[in-house]
Amino acid sequence: MKDSELQIDRSCHVLYSKPCKKEILAKITLHYPEVEREAVWEQVQLRYEELLSKWRTDLGGKKNFHNGVGGTYDCIAIMCFYDVCRDVVTFREMEEIEENLILPSFRKLRFVDINKPFWKKLMYRAFSTAQKHCDTWHDYEMDVAPYENSKPIYYEFTACPAAEFAKRFGFADIMPALCNVDYASMELLHAKLVRTTTCVDGCRCDYTICGDKDPYVKEHPEYRDENGYRRNK
Repeated sequence: MKDSELQIDRSCHVLYSKPCKKEILAKITLHYPEVEREAVWEQVQLRYEELLSKWRTDLGGKKNFHNGVGGTYDCIAIMCFYDVCRDVVTFREMEEIEENLILPSFRKLRFVDINKPFWKKLMYRAFSTAQKHCDTWHDYEMDVAPYENSKPIYYEFTACPAAEFAKRFGFADIMPALCNVDYASMELLHAKLVRTTTCVDGCRCDYTICGDKDPYVKEHPEYRDENGYRRNK
């Protein structure tokens, strides 16, 4: 993504992506008359500036693998939109924003099939590389378990800046809408995510990933908990 495609916060100089702005504006357009839309967007930006000035702006821009161009700051912008518009926006619409930002890149990988050993091992290597980048930035604390041919891939986050922001400023109730996209992204790769907890309501966010034909999936059926999280037993 080119610098010209970024939105730069006026006071904190933190990057959130142009696609993120587009998604938020689309929801504002859906719920507010034309004469009010600019003012609502201004409120979202002001809230973003206010909260970031009380938090951290060191998560990096396009050089940071995990926070990338947008990344965590997109999540923060989405939470600020929710704060301003929570009286009109629905939970499903919040999920849609995150899906529209994350899933396009996974749709390009539909040829990947995690049921096949080659792709499973390649995915494991991608997670191992991601852990090295996290170790460099010390933002997300990520641990990847050793690879075993006969078992699902496992890794976990024991620190998540998005979760920390949500808990600090009172947005934990909308985090399921942002976290659930992890399930949808894996499904596009013929994979299944099995998760029991997240950094918002526990001490870690666990990812057990296997092919969608793996018997492990049937042993851990999925459900939605009372907060809207997709989880597994």
